[in-house]
Amino acid sequence: MPDARIAAARFALIGLAIWLAALLGFGAAVDGYSHLQHPVAMLGAQGVGMPLAFNVLGFIVPGLLVGIAAWRLRTALGTAGWPVRIGAVLWALSALAFIAQGLLPLDPEDLDAASSRLHALAWSLWWISFVPGAVLLGMRSRSAMMAVAAAAAVVAVATLLWSAGLAQRVGMAAWFVLVAFVAYRYTQVPHEVGSTAARDGVR
Repeated sequence: MPDARIAAARFALIGLAIWLAALLGFGAAVDGYSHLQHPVAMLGAQGVGMPLAFNVLGFIVPGLLVGIAAWRLRTALGTAGWPVRIGAVLWALSALAFIAQGLLPLDPEDLDAASSRLHALAWSLWWISFVPGAVLLGMRSRSAMMAVAAAAAVVAVATLLWSAGLAQRVGMAAWFVLVAFVAYRYTQVPHEVGSTAARDGVR
């Protein structure tokens, strides 16, 4: 069912496009803002630029779109093995945590404030849900595991060699792309999912 596969992946890719446009557009409107150094959440911080608009377009809408893709993936997996089903649920939770980052903006005047701590918690829940979910979903086929490994390698290199701001952006972009790829691979009717896994297993 190629239409369902494309539709599921499209949600994540549209989310990526909206997130990237918001990041570049709002970033250009804030004097002194650097994509190499400053965190993404700074654009949604209280008193910086247009925080409400950025939080909606930079976190809430993209997170919602990824959440739809992740839930479609979970539904399509049906009665597949528990690791991949849990992986899809973890990705849906990571989408909720991404949305929460927009609902809980930073307070640039006080990083120890409750709102800043809650934002940091949402950020932690985002990657804590995403990474194990990726590993569990990658167990279904070699092609998916290779995609997960490639994404992990890119993020690891970015974290080690690049600035914190750029590494954060690479990690977020990898999230969108990986969700789109896996959703495209597995969002099919149940018997097609099984046959795809069987084919991947011998590759």
